[in-house]
Amino acid sequence: MTVFEKNLHQKIISELHHFAAVGDVPRLKALLKHSPSLINAAAANGWTALMYGARNGHLEVVQILLEHGCDRYVVNKSRQTALDIAKFWGYKHIANLLASVNDGQKPTSLSHKVKECENYFGLTLLDRKSVKRTDSKWLSEKQTHPTTVYLLFSNQSPLVTSSRGVEGSKQPEVKLCRLCHKDVEQYINQAAEGPLIFLGVELPFHMNVVGACNERALQDEEDELVAWFALSIDSASAEEFKQSHEDCYFLHPPMPGLLQLPEKEAGKMHKMQQAL
Repeated sequence: MTVFEKNLHQKIISELHHFAAVGDVPRLKALLKHSPSLINAAAANGWTALMYGARNGHLEVVQILLEHGCDRYVVNKSRQTALDIAKFWGYKHIANLLASVNDGQKPTSLSHKVKECENYFGLTLLDRKSVKRTDSKWLSEKQTHPTTVYLLFSNQSPLVTSSRGVEGSKQPEVKLCRLCHKDVEQYINQAAEGPLIFLGVELPFHMNVVGACNERALQDEEDELVAWFALSIDSASAEEFKQSHEDCYFLHPPMPGLLQLPEKEAGKMHKMQQAL
């Protein structure tokens, strides 16, 4: 391929990405008809036309690209797929489409059975329990409670663990490490360590009926709620912790690694980022 041909080839790819990014459907269709082999062509950052369409919320662009057989599993240099991008930017309709359409199936409409994808870091999964934040006795009791969950951070990077992804997935499943009090007790007791932050309690499934309980029943209910804390430690302590917990590691850099978290895990991560 000559220099002229390379430049022309790159120009066509740039135009394809531009049409997808701005939602210019007629020109996108015309270009795909002329150069169908470029449908999965990536820019220098690894982004494809499908990713640009998903990033800007252009449902019709995404539908057209899928109908033409584009690869929705391609990852960019940040290890994101088009689905990751749609979820991150809160485009539920596009995320639903990318998550539900089967390979070889025309994405003409969405099934009502498809679970809606929320804004990736937007799920509210913890009750902040503002009235309890100044109750030192309650907080102290919760810190040592056997059901209490601790999340560990170092330099804003969360401690995570990974395992084989679900069948058909090309990426490992990454989850936040849920620790108990004995795992982090020595770091809590070290005055030089970072702050221990109360994140909240898990929202009960029967939250709607709690208000109907009498005061004593409500107190019993609060005592049973699972509390979550976040603890930030320094780099030396982080290295020490990893040596005794080989199945865990600190996700560094946090982005784009955080996009590998399931939606519910991402919701808790957002709560921690707000507090730390």
